[in-house]
Formats: sequence, structure tokens, C-alpha cells
Amino acid sequence: MARLSVNVDHVATLRQARGIDEPDPVWAAVLAEKAGADGIIMHLREDRRHVQDRDLIVAAQVVKGALNMEMAATDEMVGIACELKPDICTLVPEKRQELTTEGGLEVKGNIDGIKSAVTRLNQAGIRVSLFIDPEPEQVKAAHMVGAQIVELHTGAYANAVDEKESVILLSKLEDASRLAARLKMKVAAGHGLNLRNTPPLLKMPEIEEYSIGHSIVARAVFVGFEAAVQEMLDLVKRSAPPRPPEPSIHRL
Repeated sequence: MARLSVNVDHVATLRQARGIDEPDPVWAAVLAEKAGADGIIMHLREDRRHVQDRDLIVAAQVVKGALNMEMAATDEMVGIACELKPDICTLVPEKRQELTTEGGLEVKGNIDGIKSAVTRLNQAGIRVSLFIDPEPEQVKAAHMVGAQIVELHTGAYANAVDEKESVILLSKLEDASRLAARLKMKVAAGHGLNLRNTPPLLKMPEIEEYSIGHSIVARAVFVGFEAAVQEMLDLVKRSAPPRPPEPSIHRL
């Protein structure tokens, strides 16, 4: 059965807009887990534009499921992660001028740097996920650097202008998820997903986890945080097909 991890960054964004102490993203994490979420995601950016160090420190103490720290592959962030020891670290690209993450991590063109970060995190007992575009070369590069998980960037699919483009992008996601599974990596998907565009992805049994934040926070404005999480959780848990047996192939 597929898992749902809730990203609470946008709760922190709302707090930082006023420079006060509410709403608290850690409380949002507690409510998400109360509603049944399998994991919590927090992105600690280098410029600290939303999530703060304190948020991750407190979350590490209260989150009962998997705590996933999104971060750039920098010495500073790897050092913080190795000290904090979240369950998972997801390496993502960062640009200071972007509103949100705009694309996948360039792994193929930075094998040595990414592998160094992955190795340090693994040595600290932290599983590593790479947030990548659904391109075969990026999937293979993620395997090459030793990542345990790939999170496929669904932003292009979520922003498709028509059904034709959507079908093409879904096919790319499906191919990438199958390749990652063959390479014995866990597969997650995220970015821009909501109640309307997630169902087609649920037909891909290789995708084991969905990382969703903004649409849940936006929906929570109208129905409450627990209800918004529950709606998405119901969709993911009830619609996902059973996973097929893993093929017995050698690791490539």
C-alpha cells in the first residue's frame, strides 16, 4: 500500500510572512500524523526562508513516523543532518530566487559531489533520497551514487497544459519508476500533486510514497489540517493497486 508523507513547509511560510511564532509547522506535523500520515517532510533551506533549525530539532523529538529532511547537498546541510539524524534526507537543488523547487537535482553532472554527500549521510545511519527529473540517465546516476530512494519530480506533469502532454509526461514517470525499481531503489513522487492529478500516478505500483505539501495546506484553509490530510490519505490508500512481486534480477 502506498504511503503519504506531508510537507509542512508552507505552514512555516505563513508564519514567516508575519515574523511571529504561529502557525507552528511542528504542530501541523503532529496533526498530519494524527490524521494518519506516514511521514513528515521539512525543507531546511540555506536562506532559512521558511523552516527554521528549531523546527527540525523539535520535530525530531515529536514526529513518530519517518522524518524526511529536504536539503541542498552542501557541507553545512550535511553536517546539520548528521547531527540531527532524521530518518531520511532528500537532496534537492536550490536557487535563492525561486519560489519553490523548480526542477530535479542534476545528479549525472555532479556524480562526485552527490556521492560524497550520500556517503556521509549513509555513514550517519540516514537513508538518502534524490529528488530527480524522470529521466533514465538521472535514475541511473542516482543508483551510481548509492541513493536508496528516488523521488520523481512530478512538477512538469502537474503543470501539463493539455491531455496529450499529460499522457506523454505520465509515460516518462512510469518508465522512470520502473527503471528505479529494477535498480532496487525505492520510488517516491512529488511536487504539484493534488486530489485531481494524483489518481493516474496511483496506477504505477512502483511508486511507494507520495510527498505532498502545498495542496494539503491550501485545502486546510477551508476544511482544517487533519481533514485535508485525511482526504489525500484516503485517495492514496484506497486507489493504489497492490505492488507486484519484485523481480529476481541482479543489481545493475
